[in-house]
Amino acid sequence: MTHSWRTDRRKTSERGYGWKWQQARAAFLSRPENVLCRYCERQGRITPANVVDHIQPHKGDQRLFWQRSNWQPLCKACHDSAKQAEEKSGVCAIGVDGWPVNS
Repeated sequence: MTHSWRTDRRKTSERGYGWKWQQARAAFLSRPENVLCRYCERQGRITPANVVDHIQPHKGDQRLFWQRSNWQPLCKACHDSAKQAEEKSGVCAIGVDGWPVNS
């Protein structure tokens, strides 16, 4: 059965966000280059990151899910507002090359 990530009611661990993800998340956010929210930095704000966001939504694709070049540090407020608005509009942030990444 295919689930939309927006309507998926499975537990986070059932969607791939279990112990292995929590370990990878903690390691990623502990790196000096990942301690601040990328969206807040673009706005000139200094906000600690506490979410590892998938730049391009993985939609269940495990290769994309674990691809660290597809991860970015965000604060929860930006992840739950600005990032969600971008995804709904069809633009999923700015890639490392400076161009929008479309979903």
